[in-house]
This record gives sequence, structure tokens and C-alpha cells, in this order.
Amino acid sequence: MDGPLRVRAARPGDLESLVDFNCRLARETEDHELDPATVRRGLTRLFDNPAAGFYTVAEQEGRVVGCLLITFEWSDWRDGWLWWIQSVYVVEAARRLGVFRQLFEHVREKAETDGDVRGLRLYVERGNGRAQATYASMGMAEAPYKLYERYFP
Repeated sequence: MDGPLRVRAARPGDLESLVDFNCRLARETEDHELDPATVRRGLTRLFDNPAAGFYTVAEQEGRVVGCLLITFEWSDWRDGWLWWIQSVYVVEAARRLGVFRQLFEHVREKAETDGDVRGLRLYVERGNGRAQATYASMGMAEAPYKLYERYFP
């Protein structure tokens, strides 16, 4: 991929790219097929409710080539917000070219200048060594927690 990379806030016009990216992400990382209509509804609700989070996208030659989602967690221990990085996706042709690094640096700078954000967090699959090495190279450290979850139908 050629041309400069531009990082910006996602807009409703990016909806179909984000639907596609999330479906690809689930397929690639968990061998799971998402329902595009459900993902579209979820993204639409997010755009309609910025208190829930926001997407940042990387654009090259007028095409969205990567994204990440930020959601919020209040920390009473830190009297501030923790931003969770989620739904990270970079199109295959743009991988290993610094797209995620630029997305990360963009949100890191935004978080550091916010004044009420105390840190960034993310979770990564245990077997995804490449992603873990990338996150470590950006100054993130493995937390001493295990993640437990329970979903509801």
C-alpha cells in the first residue's frame, strides 16, 4: 500500500467498512462467523451513543485500512477512566506497515491529554504471540489478571 496514512475519528460513513472488519476479525481470531446485521446494529448504536465509546480509523488513499474501538471503564481506585482498546483490525495488505502503531499512538496521545484518563487496557488471545509482542513494544505490560466472562442470550 502506498500513500500517506491518515488517522481520524470514525464517521457513520465508515459503517460498512467497520462491519466488514469486525466480521473478518471474528473469523480470523476465533473462527467465528458474526451476523453482519447484528454488528451493523451494534455499530449504529455506538455512533448514536458516544458515551459508550468511539472508533478510530486509519485511512490510506481514501480507503479505511484499519480500526480500533475505545470503550470506557470507570476506576474508583484511580479516580479516572481506563480506555479499553478493542476490535483492532488492519486489512491484510496493510499489516506489518505500522498501521496499528499509528492508531495506538493517536489514541494514546488523546488519552494522555484528556486529563481524566488514567490508562489504556486491552485483552489479547493467549496464543497470539505476534500481537503480544507488538503491544509490549509499545510500552504495554502484561497485567496479572485473568479474564472471566458470562454472556446472556
